Amino acid sequence: MSSAAVVSSIPVSDSFRDVAVEAALQAGAFLRSRFGARHDISYKGSPTNLVTEMDRGAETIILDAIHARFPGHAVLAEESGARSGTEPYRWIVDPLDGTTNYAHGLPIYCVSIALERHGELAVGVLYDPSRDECFVAERGRGATLNDAPLRVSATPTLGLSLLGTSYPNDLRAAPRNNLAEHAALIQRCRSVRSLGSAALGLAAVAAGRLDGYWEQRLGAWDIAAGALLIREAGGTVTAVHGAPLDLAAPTIAASNGPIHSDLLQALKEVAATP
Repeated sequence: MSSAAVVSSIPVSDSFRDVAVEAALQAGAFLRSRFGARHDISYKGSPTNLVTEMDRGAETIILDAIHARFPGHAVLAEESGARSGTEPYRWIVDPLDGTTNYAHGLPIYCVSIALERHGELAVGVLYDPSRDECFVAERGRGATLNDAPLRVSATPTLGLSLLGTSYPNDLRAAPRNNLAEHAALIQRCRSVRSLGSAALGLAAVAAGRLDGYWEQRLGAWDIAAGALLIREAGGTVTAVHGAPLDLAAPTIAASNGPIHSDLLQALKEVAATP
């Protein structure tokens, strides 16, 4: 399912935004209340892909809020999976992006909630409980951080840029583990940061804190809200090979715009190397 970058004329009800913001704030408060405590950790497929009782608890808070207001809407949530709906809306939910950070007591994590209508991203909300920062985007209405307008950076070249990335949970077995891409790009930019939260990395691009971000393989819940934030803040979002972003099989290259072609070229060169 592709998410078009072109702004359409589909109206967005304020109630969608309000429900997403309230759900994100409630889930974030829940996560913050137990931050630093010992957690019940289990694993999804590998010992590097963690899930805790806090992921599940935050997801329950979000889904209860959505279902109470919009029982006919579909949902795609990281922990509980997909639920079909009777209306052309789908909520995409990551209740705790940065679980490994959270489980280790590293305060770099967030809640991410997005809404699609007919396959187009319409609303994106990302809440960082540690910094009490709430990022909100609505298609065609711009992006904000705690109600102040967001704008991507004006950095003109890849050489002057600060980039972000992360790595697959199954890095040891992944055929494309992003290490070659990291090695190539860190020599072409100012530096590269790995935050351990794709959603916060994308929010940082929208806020002009990073100039670009790429990642090879993700879930739709990792990037849906962040992709809309960047577009509404004036940036560019594609797949890593330059095609339109596809939430059904997401890879992502996101930037402030001026550095995007050089970012894609560097990724293309690495991909072409045996």
